[in-house]
Amino acid sequence: METLKGIDIDAPRWDQSTFMGRLKHFFNITDCRTVLLPDSRLDEAKALVESCRAGSVPPGTTEEQLHYAKKLYDSAFHPDTGDRMNLIGRMSFQVPGGMAITGFMLQFYRTVPAVVFWQWVNQSFNALVNYTNRNAASPITPKQIGVAYVTATSTALATAVGLNLYTKKAPPLVARWVPFAAVAAANCVNIPMMRQQEILNGIAVTDEDGNHLGHSRKAAVKGITHVVISRVTMAAPGMIILPIIMQRLEKHRFMQKITFLHGPLQVMMVGVFLIFMVPAACSLFPQRCSMAVSKLEPELRESIISQYGDRVSYVYFNKGLFLGQRDDTTCTSGYDTQHLYIWLI
Repeated sequence: METLKGIDIDAPRWDQSTFMGRLKHFFNITDCRTVLLPDSRLDEAKALVESCRAGSVPPGTTEEQLHYAKKLYDSAFHPDTGDRMNLIGRMSFQVPGGMAITGFMLQFYRTVPAVVFWQWVNQSFNALVNYTNRNAASPITPKQIGVAYVTATSTALATAVGLNLYTKKAPPLVARWVPFAAVAAANCVNIPMMRQQEILNGIAVTDEDGNHLGHSRKAAVKGITHVVISRVTMAAPGMIILPIIMQRLEKHRFMQKITFLHGPLQVMMVGVFLIFMVPAACSLFPQRCSMAVSKLEPELRESIISQYGDRVSYVYFNKGLFLGQRDDTTCTSGYDTQHLYIWLI
């Protein structure tokens, strides 16, 4: 009990400086089984986490129970407000929600109306997740969400419809890859739009000991670039490999007899990809990034050199994940999980 009273419930369980440590962390927090738990169980987990933070652990509580309670808390409650989030926007719903939308995008790619509908559904799903996970301390305004939604949706539709028409005479497999091209294009627009304030104003950078040094726009660009790469990587295997698998399967007679099952089959196969790719893609880059002082903006570089000389050669910053960046650079479990912002597709 004495050990449990001193436990830091918000500290990551695994070493976040290594890929395997981050992978274990994200496998834990993206567990879609938690979406099936009733609200009463989630409320119990929240109460236990808050008790632990207050230094009062109920008698008989084990360390594993505390970690599981934190997992449930992170999957369902907003870190700023403490309110229970709507089901669709929760961490635990992102794999089932993403696999359903992606599967049907891959299935219904032949006609323009179908392409338009499923790309719109995808971006609407993203917008709801964005709103649900908004940063209450530095909120994304409805206008920013609306502009990002319209821009990403327009980009996805223009890419999908344009390529759909362009590939009419192309090999069938090329047409099957159109949804991925549309999704990748939308991702490249959506994140910078949602985090435009960071690009304009910069994000907080510190020295190795966490001492604040200023704000850097170049650090923001690097962090956002890492996030975009992670998001595209997350969707790529399922949306590139699965069309190849389906094209080969559809040549068999038994598959031609069960065309009505092609959609559900793709949904299930996408789910298999996402269960592994979501944590893997999120683990590609460390949460706490670094950048050489020599690569910073001239004014910030000169300010650091004038104060610290050669003692500070690198600055550190929290790259953020899929939500707007906060002004903290400590990679805590609560920040990682709740602001994972998995726009899966």
